[in-house]
Amino acid sequence: MDYFVKKGSVVRRIWGSGDTILFIFAGASAEFALNKAVDWLYFTGRLPADPLGRLFSTVGYARQIVFSEKEAAHRAIAKMASIHAGVEASRGQRIPDWAYRDVLFMLIDYSIRAYELLERKLTRAEKAEVFQVFYAVGKRMGIKGLPATYADWLVMRAEHLDQHLVHSHYTTDLYRQYRKHLGPVRYRLLRQAQILVVPQRVNQLLRLGRVSLLSPVLGLYKLSRKLKAEWLLKHLILPGAYKAEIKALDSRPS
Repeated sequence: MDYFVKKGSVVRRIWGSGDTILFIFAGASAEFALNKAVDWLYFTGRLPADPLGRLFSTVGYARQIVFSEKEAAHRAIAKMASIHAGVEASRGQRIPDWAYRDVLFMLIDYSIRAYELLERKLTRAEKAEVFQVFYAVGKRMGIKGLPATYADWLVMRAEHLDQHLVHSHYTTDLYRQYRKHLGPVRYRLLRQAQILVVPQRVNQLLRLGRVSLLSPVLGLYKLSRKLKAEWLLKHLILPGAYKAEIKALDSRPS
């Protein structure tokens, strides 16, 4: 069977681990709040109404693509493109190409950052492999102006972080929604996780702090995985209303 991402790929290891996905989730939730195009996510009302569900949806699509055979992955990508086209039609505007690139760049960057935080440093070839997978997704969606190589992506990613992020009233409101949906304790855990995974530019704009209180417990977290008790930590970090989504993080999408 011809898969969109080959078996044995480091991308499958990254997106097959609920632990890694939690940190991808944390990083993306921070950067989404700062993106200058976040108003598009507010347009439908889905993001402020259910920010965790919206992020789980994004993660779900990414995982479906990573673990599907090629034709099924192409259908999932086409569905994503169709959803975005519908939002554009409703608003009477086009989502900027740079905004599409930003989301794609987040998936690349936080895939690498999260895996390196919890597992090991990736080789440059493995990082390039992560880039190639999401580059293929972007090309299939028809996103314009994509970098052709991992080296080009590094340059564009730095430019995007510098030019496309701003602390706005959307940032304040979205973090208010995070706190509302997570509760004060889980909200604090989220911010501490974000310190560990986000780029310096994101940290500066959000004023997250330089040292995470989670740093000393990372070793305990890794030990819990060896003892098969990491499910307990996931339930501590994420609300019970998302039990099905939490359980699905460590399973392969069908």
